[in-house]
Amino acid sequence: MLTDDQMQELADQVVEVLRNIYDPEIPVNIYDLGLIYDLKISDHGEVDILMTLTSPNCPVAETLPTEVQEKVRTLDVVTDVKVQITFDPPWHKDMMSEEAKLELGIF
Repeated sequence: MLTDDQMQELADQVVEVLRNIYDPEIPVNIYDLGLIYDLKISDHGEVDILMTLTSPNCPVAETLPTEVQEKVRTLDVVTDVKVQITFDPPWHKDMMSEEAKLELGIF
């Protein structure tokens, strides 16, 4: 079982992994793009990710969730990864981090 500190450390590591996965249409990582709606870590190392895509017709709708799952699973203490896609609420540019908005020139 993971302690609270270990769970927080794992959550930070998961965020770092997510910040290295990019949307192919927008040159910003999926975390700062605002595609990650929720991230839960259990004390058994299970990771649940609720995410969206920039649109339901996103060309990577089939592959991006799998990529997220596979890359998060590489972390040492992760025992399982579940990625769920939702379109509620629909993604919009206001969900992006300030850094992402600056990178894309959106003010």
